Amino acid sequence: MSRITIIGCGVVGAAIAYELSLIPGLSIAVLDKQPPAQGATSAALGVLMGIISHKIKGKAWQLRQTSLQRYETLIPELEAKTNRQILYNRQGILMLVPSVADWENLVEIRQSQGWHLEIWHIDQVLSKCPQLNLANTTAAIYSPQDRQLDPSALTLALVEAAERNSVNFKFGVTVEEITSTNGGISYQIETSNGQIETDWIVISAGLGSTPITASLAQKVDIQPVLGQALHLRVENPLGNSDFQPVITSDDIHIVPVGAQEYWVGATVEFPTDAGEVVADPSLLDKVMAGAIAFCPPLSQATILRTWSGLRPRPQGYPAPIIGQLPGYNNILLATGHYRNGVLLAPATAIAIRDAILAKSAV
Repeated sequence: MSRITIIGCGVVGAAIAYELSLIPGLSIAVLDKQPPAQGATSAALGVLMGIISHKIKGKAWQLRQTSLQRYETLIPELEAKTNRQILYNRQGILMLVPSVADWENLVEIRQSQGWHLEIWHIDQVLSKCPQLNLANTTAAIYSPQDRQLDPSALTLALVEAAERNSVNFKFGVTVEEITSTNGGISYQIETSNGQIETDWIVISAGLGSTPITASLAQKVDIQPVLGQALHLRVENPLGNSDFQPVITSDDIHIVPVGAQEYWVGATVEFPTDAGEVVADPSLLDKVMAGAIAFCPPLSQATILRTWSGLRPRPQGYPAPIIGQLPGYNNILLATGHYRNGVLLAPATAIAIRDAILAKSAV
């Protein structure tokens, strides 16, 4: 029986744990110094921009496609296993654009790949979404097969389903040291709660991945990028109550979350030269003003809460980092997803599963 230890239980770590738990003969443990669904996961808006992205080939597109396909089976699978309801908006993403010039080719490419995108002109947008102000827009791109979900609800469901499949979760545990044993074939993890012997380590700790890899003399530099968002309530659903997609313009997202409530976000705030990341309230005000500009009814909304979180952005590597830690046989990285952790979690889990199975079969 192969022993696998996953370090980090955000949405990526939880997805890996669940996907591996479906394979007989594995002993799986998950370690995290916090409860599940904290950090970047708890702050994410859960907008799955796959088909509407301009990634059309290579790893970047393949990961998106794999995740979107897996989500269609994963959400009902988790809901059936756990009796939890996971917010999963199947009404797509509507993106307001200043010009369709950059989109006509993408519509054709997606069609050739078996996906669907639509160009909507002003009259069609207004008939579907009369709440919008289209003064700065000539058209919109509608992606009916892209999705949005609640990242925290998803992560908690993944943890519960994995626990039912005998995954051992240990929260409130800090990793202190990792050493090779048995001639480098296995590893010993010193934690704040004792020792763990394991055959495989998967590092999916987001920003926490940097000190872990540094302790192994293979530092992966991941820097924080802060995002702020708002949770709003309006008296009536925006526009047509039967058509509530995510609406986005100029990287500002309006995300329906039920009962006349919406998330709006998010800022993108980089560290200072001193490495500090402090939320700037004026930037959140700018996001809110931008949302009101293309959706004026939001000016009457009540702000229920604001929040922020830190996204893990790799330095010197494209995001995300998925694969073997250099110099180590059975230590895998699944980290640094930056703004796409929720979108790419299922595909990351599948990639890690396949890497372990391929090596175990040799």
